[in-house]
Amino acid sequence: MIKIKIPVIVEGKYDKARLSGIVDAPIITTNGFGVFSNEEKRALIKKLGRDGVVLLCDSDGGGQLIRSHLKGMLDGVKIYDLYIPETEGKERRKAHRSKAGLLGVEGIDSSVLEGIFSAFAAAHPELSGDGESETERNEITKSELYFLGLNGTPDASENRAEVCRLLGLPTTMTANGFCEAVNLLGEEARETVRRKMNNE
Repeated sequence: MIKIKIPVIVEGKYDKARLSGIVDAPIITTNGFGVFSNEEKRALIKKLGRDGVVLLCDSDGGGQLIRSHLKGMLDGVKIYDLYIPETEGKERRKAHRSKAGLLGVEGIDSSVLEGIFSAFAAAHPELSGDGESETERNEITKSELYFLGLNGTPDASENRAEVCRLLGLPTTMTANGFCEAVNLLGEEARETVRRKMNNE
C-alpha cells in the first residue's frame, strides 16, 4: 500500500472502496455534488485539509465542477491535483455508460491508480512514507459510540456536541458524521473521545 499523510478526496463511496486497497491515507468522499450543501462534510474537509489535500475526481464535467468547487472552498490550502486518464467505458455496477461515456475513478485499473499514486509519493516524499497502517488505527465504530453514550442514548446529542467542541468539530454533527470525522482525525482524536467519555 502507498502511504499518503494528507487526505485524498474522491467523489463517491465506490471510488473510496477502489482506493482503499491501494492507498493508506484518510480518504474523504464528497458524495458527488452533496458537498456543495453538506456543511458537516465541508467542515470536516477544511479541518483535515489544513496541511494539504489530494484531489482525485472523475474526468467528466461533473468531476471538473466538483474539483473547481473544492478549490474555492479550500482557498489557502495546498492542493495536489491528480487526474485519471480519459478512458471510455462503463462501470460494472452500472446499467449504462455515464453521459460523457468515460470511466470514473472506480472503473480505472488498479495498476493505473497505483502508478498515479506511486508517482505522487515519489515526487512528494515528505507526504508519504511512515505512518499508521490500516490495521493499527483502532477505529471507533457505531456500536462503540453507543457504549460511550454518543449515539442512541438520551444524552447522545449533547455528549457529541461537547466532544465536538473539544475536537474543534461542528457541534451539530450526526452520529455517522462524527464517527467518520473522529476516525479520519487519527489516533489522538479517538483516544481523546474515549478518555473523555470514560471520565479518565
